[in-house]
Order: sequence, then structure tokens, then C-alpha cells
Amino acid sequence: MRIFKILAVIIILLGGAYAASMYYFVDESKNFTIEKEIDYPVDKVFSQFNNLQNFTRWNNFFTSSPSIDIDYYTPYEGQGSAISYVDSKNDTDGEMFIRYENLNKTLKYQLFEDENENPTLVDVKFKPVSAEKTKIIWYVHTPKLPVWKRVENFWTEDRFAENINKSMVNLKNSLGNKVEKDNQMAAIKYDSLMVENEEEKLLLGINVSTSNKKDALYKNIVMNYNKVYNFVTMDLGKREDEFGYPVLITDADNYKDKEVSYFLGIPLSKKVGVSDNNFNFRSVNPSQNYVIYYKGNYEGRIRAIQQLIQKAKKDEMRFGDIRQTFIERPMDGQEVNVKLSLSVYK
Repeated sequence: MRIFKILAVIIILLGGAYAASMYYFVDESKNFTIEKEIDYPVDKVFSQFNNLQNFTRWNNFFTSSPSIDIDYYTPYEGQGSAISYVDSKNDTDGEMFIRYENLNKTLKYQLFEDENENPTLVDVKFKPVSAEKTKIIWYVHTPKLPVWKRVENFWTEDRFAENINKSMVNLKNSLGNKVEKDNQMAAIKYDSLMVENEEEKLLLGINVSTSNKKDALYKNIVMNYNKVYNFVTMDLGKREDEFGYPVLITDADNYKDKEVSYFLGIPLSKKVGVSDNNFNFRSVNPSQNYVIYYKGNYEGRIRAIQQLIQKAKKDEMRFGDIRQTFIERPMDGQEVNVKLSLSVYK
């Protein structure tokens, strides 16, 4: 009995010491600022923050858990928009609101976590550094914590900073795909031969051999595109703004063959684990390309490919694969909108 009394006294003393140290030496709430820069214009960046459907697609707090369930409330964008979330696996829930918006300059968020009635306040300011670069500044004020919970304030800032670091990587990838698609669409000049330098790409896709009979090839491409698209979006959980236009790679002159072999893939920003052996990654090295944009029935692309090959031969350039980038997704019975790229070298 005496031992229990001694232990009880020790526990009480330790508890009192802990409470006193938390009360006198640890702030009941935290205020801190985090700054980051990103190589995209302020209007592109701001739209990823004031639209909460966009926001939850790249913010690590929401993307890091496969079990999180999010509900969105009108107006979905700007001041007054809100979400609620429940993460059953991690036993957390909360609500987030945009309380104030100054377009392309400032947003004020409130985040209520679990059963805490006091919100975390996050003000985010956006400052153009240049036409293509934006500084993002987070001003964070955490809610007051009772004495026995104040120890959490030791790691609150580090946890928030880590989340922002991971989120910025996701945001850069998301904006990169959006801007690339916008730029490609704006730059299209159909049936004009151009020279372009293409950067390295990482494609996730499928290897195929099929008949080159009339319409059979394109039907096969549509079928396999749907396979790859469904795998990337459903099995891997990727969203439209997380990947680029589908690319088909094949020999430049195999349009004359009875059988055609090709690789059809979707560009991703990095390798991920793939459990289905039907799909594999393929790296496309940087190259100089002769390029033509073509729109029409799929058979009509042959003339555009012949133009590229003739240009390469005239310039005494050797050439490799032909890459067909589908600016619009291939669909059965519809015309194609493709960028045809012939890699050339001396």
C-alpha cells in the first residue's frame, strides 16, 4: 500500500510539474509564417487555392489518405465556399471555409478539426514576383489549447511546414500539366511543318501488336487508350490535371505493314507502384522533332507522316520513332486531333 501511495504522490508531482511547465513556458496558441515561390503566374496559382475542388486535389492533407471522404458545398469557389471531411481510417474529421477573398491577392481560411470549436486561421497572400513566378505566404494562427494539450504546439509548425512542402510538389505537377495542355492548344497550327525540341517524358502504358486493316487499327487504339485511361484514373486514382495527353509511339513507316506494333501511354510526373503486368513505364528521351498537327480521320494522318519523313530525307537527317500525341482523346467514330512528331538526328 505504501508503494502505491508513493507512486500516487510521484504521479501527482509529475503531473503538476508538467502542467506548470506547459502553463508558464508553452504558448496556448501558435503564430507562424511560411513562404514559398512557384514558377507559375499568380492567376493560375490563385485558382488552385480559391476553388476547393482544385485545392483538395493537390493539398497533401487530403491526398495523403486514401480513406478520406470529402463533401463540397456551394458556391464551390471563393468567399463562402466550404467542405467537410471524414477520414474513417485515421479517425479524424473537420470542416474548412473560405471566409474572405481578394482576387489574386488574399484568401482567409478557417479550419475546424475534430471536435475543437476553435478554428485554425490561415491567411494566404499571393505576390507576383514576375509574370511567370508567384510568392505564396501562409500566416497561420492555431487555436488555443488547454494546458494538458499544449505539448502539441511543439510540433505544430513542423507538421504544417512538412504538409506545405509535399503540397507544393503536388501543386507544381498539377499546374505543369494544366499549363502544358493550355500552351499546346494555343500554339496549334494545323498542317504546318515545325521543328521542336521535346523534353524527357515518363509514360505509363501498354505494348500492343494488331492488324493494320481498314479501321481495325484505330478501333484497337481506342480500346487500348480506354484501358490505359481507366487504369490511370481508377486503379491509380489519378485526376485529369495530374497527367498529360496520351502518346502513341511506333515505327515511322509501319503504316505500310499488315501488322502494327505500338506503345500507347499516358505521361505521369513520377513512377508509382504498378501491380498489373499488362502496364509498364517507358522513358522518352529528349529529342529534336519535326512536327505536324493534324485533324481529320485517322487514315489521313499517313500523308502528314510522309511529309515528315520526306523533310527528314531532304535535310539528310536520320529519323527514329513517330510519336502521335492525342490532343483530344481518341473516340470510336470520331475524327482525331493529333500532334505527329518525328524524332530526327544527324
